[in-house]
Amino acid sequence: MQPFEKLCGLVLPIDRANVDTDAIIPKQYLKSIYRSGFGANLFDDWRYLDPGEPYMDHSQRRINPDFLLHDARYHNAEILLTRENYGCGSSREHAVWAMVDFGIRVVIAPSFADIFFNNCLNNGLLAIILPLARVDQLFEEVKNKPGYRLTVDLDTKTIATPGGEIISFDIEEFRRNRLLTGLDEIGLTLLHAEAILAYEQNHKQNAPWLF
Repeated sequence: MQPFEKLCGLVLPIDRANVDTDAIIPKQYLKSIYRSGFGANLFDDWRYLDPGEPYMDHSQRRINPDFLLHDARYHNAEILLTRENYGCGSSREHAVWAMVDFGIRVVIAPSFADIFFNNCLNNGLLAIILPLARVDQLFEEVKNKPGYRLTVDLDTKTIATPGGEIISFDIEEFRRNRLLTGLDEIGLTLLHAEAILAYEQNHKQNAPWLF
């Protein structure tokens, strides 16, 4: 996965609590096991006025003009600002795949569903938990300042606002190191490739009948 170090990104505000994974990526798109191609269906039921199906030409669908993804102010947003319990519902990893494929690198909320939070780590998406009052403040600033950007620095665990305010956030050191290095679970395993090979060779010698 792509390493994350520092990002100055446009903020997309989704001012809804308890956004579940079916809202992030509806169930009919879960047939693919590949991680790409889901960005076109991020928030699909809110984004379009008619139902969608896999492999259809989404450019021919009727868009919902009131949904923020169609607002020019938020085109190419890389940071999602949202409310509590984001990513609740089913454990589908496709929800994170859709966000990453769309271009979201950071999601900020007062709280996340546990499985979604872990799926973010496994796919290079930085999920940041901030106090509710701080999230309220950011929503107000985004509303009043078109083109609002935040600078997220994972190395220093800080967020810089356009006004120069520095907001600190907490993240487990293990999670932080994985995101900084871009190591998924396979990458972490391969760090121990020599030890694994030595174990397998020794195991073959001690129990040859198994091979």
